[in-house]
Amino acid sequence: MGFNEMGNNREDKFLSKCAYGLADIYGGGAFVVISTFFTVFLTKALGMSPALAGTIPLIGKVWDAITDPIMGNIVDRTSSKFGAKRFYILIGSIISAITFLMLWMNAGIESVGGQYTFYALMYMLFSTGFTIVMVPYNGLLPDMIDDYNKRGSFSGIRTVFSSFGAILAGLVPTIIITDNTNASLYFTVAIIFSVIFLVVILLTFFGTWEKQKEPVKVPLRKSLVQSFTVYKSFSFKLFICIFLAGQGAADFVTGLAVYYVDDVLNAYSGGRFTIMMGVLLLAQFTGTILFSIIMPKTSKKFPILIGFPVRMIATVALLFLSYEGAPFVIILVLSFIIGLGMAASSVSIYAILSDMADVDELITSIRRPGTVSGMATFIRKIATGLSSTIIGICLAMIGYDENLASQKLRQAAGTQMGITQLYVWIPVALMALAIVFAVLFPMNKPEYDIIKKEIMRRRGEDDSKITSKEIAVCEKVTGFKYDKLWNEDNALKF
Repeated sequence: MGFNEMGNNREDKFLSKCAYGLADIYGGGAFVVISTFFTVFLTKALGMSPALAGTIPLIGKVWDAITDPIMGNIVDRTSSKFGAKRFYILIGSIISAITFLMLWMNAGIESVGGQYTFYALMYMLFSTGFTIVMVPYNGLLPDMIDDYNKRGSFSGIRTVFSSFGAILAGLVPTIIITDNTNASLYFTVAIIFSVIFLVVILLTFFGTWEKQKEPVKVPLRKSLVQSFTVYKSFSFKLFICIFLAGQGAADFVTGLAVYYVDDVLNAYSGGRFTIMMGVLLLAQFTGTILFSIIMPKTSKKFPILIGFPVRMIATVALLFLSYEGAPFVIILVLSFIIGLGMAASSVSIYAILSDMADVDELITSIRRPGTVSGMATFIRKIATGLSSTIIGICLAMIGYDENLASQKLRQAAGTQMGITQLYVWIPVALMALAIVFAVLFPMNKPEYDIIKKEIMRRRGEDDSKITSKEIAVCEKVTGFKYDKLWNEDNALKF
């Protein structure tokens, strides 16, 4: 079951929280490297057009539409002495390391069609490896711990490690990739991170535990329909909206950072991009710790409600500093504030995710955290793929010239202005949406406690009578009438 099973207070041990959180160095770091550098690798190092390069992640997400729901259902149907989720985390540790490395190989293909096909295939393989690890990992916490506050504590430590992974993923490449047109430097980075990802995922496997439960009996052939029935939950719908908007705002910052610093500020060389990314990611790390402390005393959506408005102000302020020779110290200060706001999103999202399986169970009577996690992971990768695609299309629309980029020449003034507008206004719009969805989200700790109590009643573990207030909460959180809850058909029929 893992080395932390010795002792009855493992849920309270700091080492248990660290062991659980370590794998999110991979979860938080892999996509920072990809969203920051993969399109740059394709356009600046290999000479692919930004419009083509931007669509490759989207192809991976179409593939995810198949693999993520299936993986979630496979997890829920698996029985293992390690626990189903930990079993796949173990297998995925090796697969994820290999597929990440393959993503950054320079295949030496000269034809546009051959090059595009190769990297689209590599991205699909990477996405599969990511799915094998992160779908069971995202569903692990509900099968480790039942207590609402303890879950929040574990999620908080997880986001600290996720932020640490983002720091590594943001800084190490900028130190090594001194010439962003040299493809071999990207592969060196890939080797380093493949080893890191393998180690941290294995440490999570050995340091966690999982409560044994009966595997789901529904035939796998119905997995697609069953997977999408998680969207029947009102809370899960709003959670996905928060997830898409909040993480999408972060994806546009990391995805456009190199273009903004290199082409607008002309500050990539001399270590200034490394400094800027370091400040941004250090702020995320600091913000993760800060919001993890604040969240148990407020609510799981509070970090977004306080962090995003401040981040929006700092982002808009960049409009007045987006030119070559702008005071770099002021840009660093604004980047620090932006990083704090980015941390708010991660802290809230992963804390809320751990409660979505309970809401789904009340609706369906089936305990299926793997399926819930699979659909959340799928949506997360869809958001990343869409952001990369939109970035590529937008860069093409504003006249980005990949030939100038491969020759280390700057873009036209109009293109530089367009990059600035993209870098500022798309994240601001997405943050505004995330705030609206967070305000509408119907569940804090009191509501969660009512949901858990009602599940116990349905299981026959609590003989108390439900009150009219509790009925109203159950209906508001789930989006179902009370007499329609705890019905297996809610999971089987879309």
